[in-house]
Formats: sequence, structure tokens, C-alpha cells
Amino acid sequence: MDRTTSSAPPSDAGEQPGADDAPPADVDGPPADTDGPPPTTIRVHRAGDVIQSTDIGELPALRADPATECVWIDLIDPDEELVRTIGKELELHPLIAEDISEKNQRAKIETFGDIVHIVLFGVRYAGEAEVSELDFVLGDRFLLTVHGPEVDLAGAAALRMNAETVMARGADYLFYSLADHIVDAYFPVLDVLADEIDDLQDSVVASADDWTLQRLFALKRELIAIRRATSPAREIFNQLTNRDVVSIDDAHVVYFRDVYDHLIRVTDELDNYRELVAGTLDIYLTIVNNNLSIIMKRLTGVTVILAGVGAVAGIFGMSEAGAAFAGAEAAGFWLVTAGMVVTAAIVAVILRRIDWI
Repeated sequence: MDRTTSSAPPSDAGEQPGADDAPPADVDGPPADTDGPPPTTIRVHRAGDVIQSTDIGELPALRADPATECVWIDLIDPDEELVRTIGKELELHPLIAEDISEKNQRAKIETFGDIVHIVLFGVRYAGEAEVSELDFVLGDRFLLTVHGPEVDLAGAAALRMNAETVMARGADYLFYSLADHIVDAYFPVLDVLADEIDDLQDSVVASADDWTLQRLFALKRELIAIRRATSPAREIFNQLTNRDVVSIDDAHVVYFRDVYDHLIRVTDELDNYRELVAGTLDIYLTIVNNNLSIIMKRLTGVTVILAGVGAVAGIFGMSEAGAAFAGAEAAGFWLVTAGMVVTAAIVAVILRRIDWI
């Protein structure tokens, strides 16, 4: 078991190395994974310190300790057996364990006595916007979080700066800190999407090609996916702030209202971006139709010129061409031919001035 305290004083530079500097001989759990966080992490706030462990077998003793004020169990991609084990230890309703194992849930809140199961979605940008499900189970002096490896809840700013203070205020305040971290992460993704929409608008005006159309549809799908993941979260925090939830201290309700305000802003921005994408798509279709109209006008102009020449040639017939080149044709033939050419040239000039060719 590791004891982590962010407020520990720095070591004295003049202190001589001794026995205290040697690594501990007995360390609970497997060695740290250098490729990422361990799949199971238990953090316990007790006596002003945060104690961390990766051994799930220590959970019963940690919860039973009367000095324990808050327990945070963080699971990364757990299997069904681990979820059932944790569920039995925390006395969760079987439906909660089933929903966590199945995943693919919608954002929701469910209350089972004094235990609350909340499903939220994180959003990140990796070439395109991606959403990932997070499960929170809030109970008496404990918070259970389940998520994928792409989400780093321990990296929340509030926990990095002072985890002891956050956990000392209770499991409900810890949940607020994590939820606030998740919602705040929406805004950088929205900023990236806003910049991409601006670039696409410029690209549409410059060149309405197939790639631009494909990216517009892809961006529209991303915005719909984000809206589907984040929009129900408003109702979740609306319920947390407007009805009595046993696991949430009345003094902390105001913090959840702040998250609710952020979600309203996220929803408004998503609506604006969807309108911008729809407007950009309309601009694309308008430009394509305008280009098609220009092409049709030019083809019509060329047809007018050729039709006039063809009509005159059809009236006089082309059987006289051989005689004309042999010098045996009358001067009238050449007069008609010259008239055809001059007339075609005049029509071409007129069509050019009205931008038809």
C-alpha cells in the first residue's frame, strides 16, 4: 500500500543518505505498470492522508476501518467477475453491476436507496471526436468509477493539486470534481471542431470538391454523436440539484449546479455548430448548382452559334463545296459563307459580354 501526500515538505539538500532513503522492502501489490495506470486503484482518505493500493483484497478492511472517511475505487476495463466482486463488497444492486458490465448505456441517473448510479460520457479529439462511457456509483463514503484506458480521472486538476482536500470533503464532492473535469474537457474538443468548421467554410468557397462534402458529413455525424452523449447529462445534473439525493450533501448542491450551467453552454455551442455545418452544406450545394448553371449557359451559347451555322449550311446544302473549292462556284456561295462566319462571330461577342461563354 502506497501513501501519497501532495503537501509533503521537500527533503533537506544537506541531509546525508541513510536507511530512510532506501526503498521499502515490502510493497503491496504488483510492480507499477510503466505503460499506464493499474487496472484497479483504491484511494482512501484517512487521517488527513490519501492512501493508495492496487490490491482489491484490501478493500473490505479499508472500508471497515472507522478512520476511513472516503474510499475511491477506480476500475479500468474490468471484467465481469471483478465487477461482481466489487458489487458484492459495496452491496450494489445487481442491475448496477449488470449495466456496468454490459456498457453501451445512455447517459442516465438511477437511484437504489442511498446508492446512485450515474452514467456520463467523456469526449476527446484524436483526429475526430470520440466519446467514451464512464460509470459512477456514489454511496455512503465511497465512489466507484469504471471507464476505459483512454480516460484519466486521476489527472483531474483538482486531484493533482490537492487530492487530500478533495477527498476530505466526501465522496459526493469527489464525484463533483471528476464530473467537472469531464465536462470541462468538452470545451477544447468543441474549439477544435469550431476551427475545423471555419476551415471547411473557406474550403467550400474556394473549391467545392468531393473531399469537402465527405468531411462535412463526417463532422455532422461527430456533432450528433457528441450531442447524443452530452445532452442527457443536463437532466442528470438537473435532478442532482433539484431533488433530494441522500448521498449528496446539501452544501455541495451548488457545485453540481455549476456543472449544469457548463452543460447548458455545451449544448448551446453544439446547436450553433450544427447550424453552421448545415449552413456550410447549403453553401456547398448552392455553389455546385451555380457552377452547373454556368456550364449549362456556356453550352447553350455554343449551341446557339453552331445551330445558326448549321441552319444556313443545311439550307444551301454542302453538295456545292466541291465545286467551290474547284473555283467553279458562283460568288454568292462565298458571300453566304462570309455572312455565316461574321454572324457567328457577332453572336459569340454578344454571348461573351453577357457571360454565357
